[in-house]
Amino acid sequence: MSSIIQLLTTLFLFNVAADASRPVQGKIPVERATVYRHGGSSAAECTPIYSREDSIRVMELLAYAASLPDSVSVPVSVARRLTGVPYVASVLERGVTARGLKERMVVNLRELDCTTLVETVTAVTLCRRAGVKSFEGYVGMLEKLRYRDGCNSGYVSRLHYFTDWIKDNGKMGFVRETNCSGIPFNSVQTISLNYMTTHPQSYRALRENASLVPLIRKTEKALNGLQFRYIPKNMVAHSSVRKFVRDGDIIAITCRKAGLDIAHVGFAVWHEDGLHLLNASSIHHKVVEEPMTLSEYLKKHPSHTGIRVVRIL
Repeated sequence: MSSIIQLLTTLFLFNVAADASRPVQGKIPVERATVYRHGGSSAAECTPIYSREDSIRVMELLAYAASLPDSVSVPVSVARRLTGVPYVASVLERGVTARGLKERMVVNLRELDCTTLVETVTAVTLCRRAGVKSFEGYVGMLEKLRYRDGCNSGYVSRLHYFTDWIKDNGKMGFVRETNCSGIPFNSVQTISLNYMTTHPQSYRALRENASLVPLIRKTEKALNGLQFRYIPKNMVAHSSVRKFVRDGDIIAITCRKAGLDIAHVGFAVWHEDGLHLLNASSIHHKVVEEPMTLSEYLKKHPSHTGIRVVRIL
């Protein structure tokens, strides 16, 4: 199996290196970038931001995922290939242009935060399912995951709150949230969002363009009042959890912080001692598979209340 993976990876890397039309600091050539163009955006505004290293890494992951047998967890296997990648917060803010009215796609596998790790792994997993093997196809899949209705139409269209991300990608048929009544889903989260609009100084686009704040508030109000069942942290170690949580499920950690829905996200990984979290960690400053169980991890964070469980389809 290792020789097959090596051969596939070598072939993909050869194709990437041989593509003379792709500059090192890279923009997909304009004639191949129309899929990313929205409204009257210029070619510069609609092309993704990425480095050659990013495109090579994407091709490596696509080749690796394509080689995996159906018997293994593709999300866990792909996420493990990213362990050690440095954690950097707010990497997507680099794509904000025109004071937030437009936003270029950011493809960055050299630095990840918890959300971009989940998006990267989910995009590769969905590309495998769809038979997508090109860098351009991967970028298109990433856009569908990151923006409302799969279309990048500026900062406000990005799915900033993870409840919105789950809801929109559920509608697109990419993921499904587990919402069962009874054990272990003993608790209900009622969404009450306002963090972005009450802390606009924390977000570059909102600092630079106050007219975006009412648009974000509209998104918050559309989500407020929705209810979702979740596993409270005192039940995460319960034996019943294994029935509902699989390797590679997205774990969305609920919290009691005012105005927020989800504090952190990562992937479920079962070990002999229980459920663990594979995540881009601000504590470890890199992508890690937590050495402690998820139950122990949650106990160390007083503001964390439990987990919502989302499966990639």
